[in-house]
Amino acid sequence: MSSKTLPTFTRAEIEAHSTAKSCYVTIGRKVYDVTDFAGDHPGGADLIFEYGGKDIEDILKDEVSHTHTETAYDILDDCLVGFVATAKATNGNANGSAKASNGKPAEKVELDEQGRPVHPRTGMSCEEDLEKETDYSNDYKTHKFLDLGRPLFAQIWFGGFSKRFYLDQVHRPRHYKGGQSAPLFGNILEPFSKTPWWVVPTLWVPMVVYGSSLAIQGFSNPLHFAAYWLFGFSLWSFIEYCLHRFLFHLDEYLPDNRVFITLHFLLHGIHHYLPMDKYRLVMPPALFVVLATPFWFLAHALFSYSWHAATAVYCGGIFGYILYDMTHYFLHHQNLPLWYKELKKYHLEHHFLDYELGFGVTTKFWDNVFGTELKSDRKSA
Repeated sequence: MSSKTLPTFTRAEIEAHSTAKSCYVTIGRKVYDVTDFAGDHPGGADLIFEYGGKDIEDILKDEVSHTHTETAYDILDDCLVGFVATAKATNGNANGSAKASNGKPAEKVELDEQGRPVHPRTGMSCEEDLEKETDYSNDYKTHKFLDLGRPLFAQIWFGGFSKRFYLDQVHRPRHYKGGQSAPLFGNILEPFSKTPWWVVPTLWVPMVVYGSSLAIQGFSNPLHFAAYWLFGFSLWSFIEYCLHRFLFHLDEYLPDNRVFITLHFLLHGIHHYLPMDKYRLVMPPALFVVLATPFWFLAHALFSYSWHAATAVYCGGIFGYILYDMTHYFLHHQNLPLWYKELKKYHLEHHFLDYELGFGVTTKFWDNVFGTELKSDRKSA
């Protein structure tokens, strides 16, 4: 296989595969998965695992330690799973595209068939890659993470993954066959894990209309009601940014245990793992109620002088959320007007290019304010 069809791994990612469950070694820039071979190694499996996550080029050439025949190298060829990302590629800018001081590429990087630079972490070069179907068996054999053919919840819960390994893998997008949903529970709970996009406006628009109709009754001047309502609507974009950045991407502050890893996966990890899943793209009603309830009490605490003003602000914010979820769905699955095309490119790059930047979905405004704007330095495909 050529380097154009295999992913690249950073040294940190390779070092994370250093156990009997998943053991990678390198020879120069080539990365090998020797997990299955370890049991057949003439020198014993323990010797293989001792070098897990490390480079073995010197030990293979050390005749005093152990002589290796050409057959050993032939076996390794069958275990090739990728290549080591160059230091300049991974330490260039935040998006993984190396730049010299003059703004030009510092060195040649791996290219896809169209000559586009392949991202060293995800192995992707453009947003279209998000819709390339994943080879289940090969992906599982390579990464030892999740088998898309089996219920994901049980695999996450019983997988024993470290936080470091989990975050690396869950932010490498996969795509389930035919754009359908991969099994999450595989039982009677399965239907409750899916939410079609139209559920959001169907459920919540009538609620917003009803709440607004109650709120406006407390205002002698409708313009005052509109001012509070629009304030809540405008405030939503800030709340959206904060939720996405500080809750959905808690990531590095996530406690390293299976309870929190599983919660992270259910809340947002599954969306990054399978970003084109149409039925796990908008917020399920139950989760929305859980997240929205504190904001109801917060609005009425801040505007305690007027129930009607607080309700107007809250309804405006909820309408902002509805537009956010609709925008999020259409950014993934529809061709949109010119302005939205840029927003679509920006959001999808958050998925396949750099999940630690680009938290705004309906607007880049707060990313610009807080310095988390995603700048890909790539031309549109």
